[in-house]
Amino acid sequence: MLIKTSVPILPSEITDEALFHGRRRLMRAAALAAGAGLVGCTSETEAVPAAEPPPAREIKVLKSSPYSSEEALTSFHDVTHYNNYYEFGTDKADPAENAQDFQPRPWTVQVDGECEAPGKLDLDALLKPHALEERIYRLRCVEGWSMVIPWVGFGLGDLLKRFKPTSKAKYVAFETLGDVKRMPGQRYQVLNWPYREGLRIDEAMHPLSLMAVGVYGRWLPNQNGAPLRLVVPWKYGFKSSKAIVRISFTEKQPRTSWNESAPNEYGFYSNVNPDVSHPRWSQATERRIASGVSLFNSRIKTLPFNGYGEHVASLYTGMDLAKSF
Repeated sequence: MLIKTSVPILPSEITDEALFHGRRRLMRAAALAAGAGLVGCTSETEAVPAAEPPPAREIKVLKSSPYSSEEALTSFHDVTHYNNYYEFGTDKADPAENAQDFQPRPWTVQVDGECEAPGKLDLDALLKPHALEERIYRLRCVEGWSMVIPWVGFGLGDLLKRFKPTSKAKYVAFETLGDVKRMPGQRYQVLNWPYREGLRIDEAMHPLSLMAVGVYGRWLPNQNGAPLRLVVPWKYGFKSSKAIVRISFTEKQPRTSWNESAPNEYGFYSNVNPDVSHPRWSQATERRIASGVSLFNSRIKTLPFNGYGEHVASLYTGMDLAKSF
């Protein structure tokens, strides 16, 4: 993602995509390669051992989901240690390191705007009516990497219906917590905080849109957006707001953080589209993180709508997806 600074960046100073993914990740990949005798080779490195999450964090009752992928999972370690979460730092390793003291309880969510039953509910009240399920989703980042993650949550549409959106509700806006004391990355104006995202109402109501509260059968770790985050698997990962404190039904398209910061790079829709390149790299292929974070991981072809086209392509019938990117 683009890092906003007060000093103009020359095109010659823009980091190539292969190096863009983070200094620490590069160092770790080199160390693994050296240890395995792979320097100068193109084969994959050994998987990073998966760290076991604390048993006390386990979610006891889950149901399976018909929307799950059967692809190989990304390890728990990589899912929880390779994150985009600028509220806790811009390096992929920063959130796991800087979010440990974040307290996700108590937690309330304000729901307002074009709806008949607005309200402010605590997290337990939001969870109570829903049976949690595990959905194995592919998640694609605009920077060229992807993961397969077993999210735990409930349908976003099921939540939104409780607040009775009116006919004026054309969009749904999401707002992340804004608290510089709890989120140290907000001290820096990488973005205009708090983080804001949005979906069209039919996208939000689609059964694939998930409100996640857990991962790998455990409650969400702080670095993954605890206690409540959005997952929209056919869109690039930055659309999936974390630590949500406000949901608003709107008649007009809401402002979103990355689109506002760099509209030529991050569109409102942000559907995964291999035919629409990012200004600084192609989106035609991706590097799947399923056996450890490594620059040696092989690339695969990116699928339209991240492979969920049979479910969601009809939402965009008649649209020019190169212009409405």
